[in-house]
Amino acid sequence: MSPTSRLFASFIAVALLTAPAFADDTASKDVKGIYLLTDFPAVTVQPGTTSTISLQLKNYAHAPERMTLSVDGVPQGWTATLLGGGQPVEAAMPSTDGSVSIDLRLDIPKTAQIGAKTLTVKAQSGDTSVALPLTVTLAKDLPAKLSLQPQLPELRGSSHSSFEYTMTVKNDSGKKLLVSLAAQAPANFDTSFTEAYGTQEINAIPVDAGKSKDVKLKVTPPDGVDAGNYTVTAKVAGGGASATTAVKLDVTGEPKLSLSGREGLLSARATAGQEASVPVIVTNNGTAPAENVKLSGNAPSGWKVKFQPDTIARIAPNQHQQVQALLTPPAKAIAGDYVTTLDAAAHGNTGTANFRVTVTTSTMWGIVGAGIIGAALLIMVGAVARFGRR
Repeated sequence: MSPTSRLFASFIAVALLTAPAFADDTASKDVKGIYLLTDFPAVTVQPGTTSTISLQLKNYAHAPERMTLSVDGVPQGWTATLLGGGQPVEAAMPSTDGSVSIDLRLDIPKTAQIGAKTLTVKAQSGDTSVALPLTVTLAKDLPAKLSLQPQLPELRGSSHSSFEYTMTVKNDSGKKLLVSLAAQAPANFDTSFTEAYGTQEINAIPVDAGKSKDVKLKVTPPDGVDAGNYTVTAKVAGGGASATTAVKLDVTGEPKLSLSGREGLLSARATAGQEASVPVIVTNNGTAPAENVKLSGNAPSGWKVKFQPDTIARIAPNQHQQVQALLTPPAKAIAGDYVTTLDAAAHGNTGTANFRVTVTTSTMWGIVGAGIIGAALLIMVGAVARFGRR
């Protein structure tokens, strides 16, 4: 194929691709005048309800003019109101190539007969007149229909977390429903419902026909729950219809620390001024390993508290490790019982135990005291012997 032929073929391809666009643009420019339009010219409603039909009064390439609005063919007992901007209107004036939104509100009595009715909406101005026929069919109550959809059906957290699920309740019925809310959870799990942006707990929520509302389901696991996956089933019901959905909780494990002395004892003995080594058992009763466990103590004023070691790298679930608490009462401590608090902490989890420490004075002080007393007795005996002979 020659370069000229290829160029000609390319031109033809571009022309074919752009032809529809040109045709549509030309067609839109050919439309002129005033038109009444609606997306749904035939609707079905129920007696005893209020229904709204959205309309558009459009102006294509026509000078703006005041159009008087009216509704013909309104059955006896019905009320038909044309609304613009939320208030009753009797005329509209769309600008050139512009449009005006109008709502036709129909208030239908409960006694209205079942069947189809035709209403005609008109817009008139001088010689310009447009009409839009609307078919309104009255039918009995449609079966109630509900749906329930969680936005995030699976959440993860610890046993101390509160799992909150936002759910959309949709009423696909032809009338407003009072929708009850319920949840079925594993034993000892706490559940509650609130509005999406509220804190007040609710058991039911009204939902208009064809509308939806968001609610929040809060699930709180019990303390000490095992790590694992759990399922909670939420249910909504109203007007004879119901819907259910399942949400999942991925509960992660966490450590739970406790301290005790050997054989469970929480007491020890120490001598004033001397370091005492007290065995301490650190136990992890949780469902996850305790990593980097820090040990500390709080003792009376003047005491020294150290640990050997002062950090435990890891304690597996349901396992324990032994450390030595090195307690040193002050040299001048009075004999008696004292309370020392020992702590173990890992990632926000803390175990605490109070040890009763019985302090005795040093035997050296007893020997010194006995020596002083003995010396005093010897001096007294010598004095008596010496002065008694006189």
